[in-house]
Amino acid sequence: MKMLIYLFLVPVVFASLVAFRPVAGKLISKNAHISFFSHTSLEDITANNYKVVSTLETTTGDVVYSVPMQSFEFEKALMQEHYNGKDFLNTKSFPKAKFDGKVTNISTVNFDKDGVYNVEVAGNMTIKETIKPVSAKGTITIKEGKVSAYTKFNLMLADYGIAFKKGKPSTNIAKEIEITVHADYLSE
Repeated sequence: MKMLIYLFLVPVVFASLVAFRPVAGKLISKNAHISFFSHTSLEDITANNYKVVSTLETTTGDVVYSVPMQSFEFEKALMQEHYNGKDFLNTKSFPKAKFDGKVTNISTVNFDKDGVYNVEVAGNMTIKETIKPVSAKGTITIKEGKVSAYTKFNLMLADYGIAFKKGKPSTNIAKEIEITVHADYLSE
């Protein structure tokens, strides 16, 4: 009887240890979501991209986002065509954008304890081979051993060589757009 109890308890204890192991090291998200929003008095434009890859190093705070630019989807096909075209993002010549930075206060996040942790992120954003510093506030949420990150910040299009002086885009596209980022991470 003791042997039967022992044979039952060992797998249960092992499964519990594996299921609730602390999160540490490099985490990866293969389907992070980035959206942007442009508001003008004439038109609101929203685009979504669910094919973003991100890594987060839990010990150093290093964070990277790789964004396939042609994967943004728009409500209207013509918007998507203009976005990918030579006059706007020229995604054939510049297929990826990248953020390479750091969660500057990673030590405040307890990856072993459920909670929502306020974080600050700073690094470099590369769009169309133009590199600019970006910083934002966000959250890292730990729930049942799962890690997710969220932030919202604004970008000036002209900082990346995207500016319209005349025509419909100059009135329909905001000069500053709102970027929202959400990533669910898994251990590598």
